[in-house]
Amino acid sequence: MIDLQLDNRVILVTGGSSGVGLALVGDLLAAGARVATCARDVERLEVSIGELPNYDRERVLTLSADVREPDDVTTFVGAAVERFGRIDGLVNNAGQSLLKRFDETSWTEWQAEFELKFLPVLTAVAASRKHLADGGGGSIVNVNAVLARQPEARLAATSAARAGLLNLTRTLAEELGPEGTRVNSVLLGLIDTGQWRRRYEARDSDHDQSWEEWSANLASSRGITLGRLGSADEVSFVIMMLLSPRSSYTTGSSIDVAGGVGRHV
Repeated sequence: MIDLQLDNRVILVTGGSSGVGLALVGDLLAAGARVATCARDVERLEVSIGELPNYDRERVLTLSADVREPDDVTTFVGAAVERFGRIDGLVNNAGQSLLKRFDETSWTEWQAEFELKFLPVLTAVAASRKHLADGGGGSIVNVNAVLARQPEARLAATSAARAGLLNLTRTLAEELGPEGTRVNSVLLGLIDTGQWRRRYEARDSDHDQSWEEWSANLASSRGITLGRLGSADEVSFVIMMLLSPRSSYTTGSSIDVAGGVGRHV
């Protein structure tokens, strides 16, 4: 079994109450890490985290925070340092997509997309940068999407925000590299999370289709080579790899976790 050397390392994960964030918290705890995680609904967060098989109250800090609010993010980072004494990794786990074309997207919605997917990364990195450097450097992973490289017209604002974050990640890798901090991206395709389950349940047609049939058809229509949606656990593994000290020569990179979908080389 490969040791990712995450034992006792302190990792911050935003959006840990469900999906990729929750799967990642579980995997980090299983690897022996100490984890601080936040979400807007702290009660839901605490229930979700408490049900993880490797839950350990001594190794987990849960806080209420809206990542769109700079003060909340700064407080979250400060609380993690106060509790654990250091920071070794930061995972910026962004929210769901906005399914609208350019001419359907209001100015408020454009602004909201960047406030959710772009600006929180700036705040979290600024708040944790010194702590990462003080520990000899650490790892930042920005959870992004393949939309960053191959925009979709029906996801106009989300595609633009994702592209901006990919560009920013590369800039941060160059800026923080001399401090020993690595910065990388994970670009997601279609992942089986609550968002897609809700769309399946709210569909207007094909009510006789099972989730398996519906999601397989969705994967086929999106050109996913493996013919299915991915799982949160599959994403978590890649993030864990990038957080690991064993990836100490990897920075400024992006890894697709998208089942083979792609129009770029």
